[in-house]
Order: sequence, then C-alpha cells, then structure tokens
Amino acid sequence: MATYIILRRIAPDAFQFPKDFESVAEAVLDKIKQECPGLVWKESYATMGRFDFVDIVEADDFKQVEKAAMIIRFYGKSSTETMPATPWHEFRANL
Repeated sequence: MATYIILRRIAPDAFQFPKDFESVAEAVLDKIKQECPGLVWKESYATMGRFDFVDIVEADDFKQVEKAAMIIRFYGKSSTETMPATPWHEFRANL
C-alpha cells in the first residue's frame, strides 16, 4: 500500500461553536469508511501551523484517496492538499 498525506485547513466560518466540530468529524469519518473501503486511516494530528490537521492514510488505489479528500472538502468544510509520502529508506534506495 502506498502512503499519502492529507493536509487540511478548516474554513474560518465552518462552525459556529467548537463543539460542532466533533459531530462533523465523526460524520466525515463514517462517510469515508462507507465510500472508501480501500483506504486505511493510519493517524491524524492537530497542528498549529499553516494547516489545522495532518492525516496519514494508505491505499493501493489513488482514486480512494482522491475520494476521501473530496469527502473531507465537502462534508468537513475544509480545504485539502494531498501528496504521496515515500519512506526515507525507500527514497534513499532510489537515488
């Protein structure tokens, strides 16, 4: 399986109350589980920089990653940036 990084930024006007975020996040993850069975969600991190969250996922089919990113955009009221991630030892071996 290939590894991908999804960087997310929540729209400034996405939620009226911080507590609303939790229910939306659960709904987004449920939708991704339903619609993207080939995607394995490895980890998520909240960050304090340019992006609000960093998600690490794995998939054999990039179309699953694309679909998950679109679900995050539409249902999660976020912008996303997605990129493949190569483990350091594999990257060095390819040089």
